[in-house]
Amino acid sequence: MEEEDNNNSSSSSKNKVDKFKIGSLPTLMYIPDFITHDQQTLLLNNINGAPHSKWKSLKNRRLQNWGGIVHEKGLLAQPLPPWLAKVTLKICEETGLFPAPINHVLINEYLPNQGIMVDYLHGIKDSELQSFNGVVNEVEALNYQEQDSEEVKNIHRTSNRISLTCRLVLKVHKNLFKF
Repeated sequence: MEEEDNNNSSSSSKNKVDKFKIGSLPTLMYIPDFITHDQQTLLLNNINGAPHSKWKSLKNRRLQNWGGIVHEKGLLAQPLPPWLAKVTLKICEETGLFPAPINHVLINEYLPNQGIMVDYLHGIKDSELQSFNGVVNEVEALNYQEQDSEEVKNIHRTSNRISLTCRLVLKVHKNLFKF
């Protein structure tokens, strides 16, 4: 009976987020106000306050890696810091998207005119102005827009953009190397 209750709880959480699905991809969704302004501020303060050594500079952005090192044989796990564990627990519990707690997070920082490389499954072109015609959260985007005409809507980004990629790495190794 206990297992059945857990399954019902998980499926009811998943049903709650079904209304936020966007387009034809079953895992693409936009949940407005998922975190509060205070929670966002706390996250950004912790991200920006991370030691310099935690940032890895890549060609087009900076990156922080939390939760351990992903290796070809799996994840050499390290605990997430409490400030990050709190938001990943909320994601896991309230969305039902993950069968277990999230154990790995990549944090990317993009400068105002930087995009996401377009050879991945998604992309954003390098540009100071970003068009948001047809975007999911157009109402929210209107707060940041510069409108050139009735047909083309643009966002002029003047600050850095931070993205969190949260994932559950299933293969976890306590000791990757034997001595």
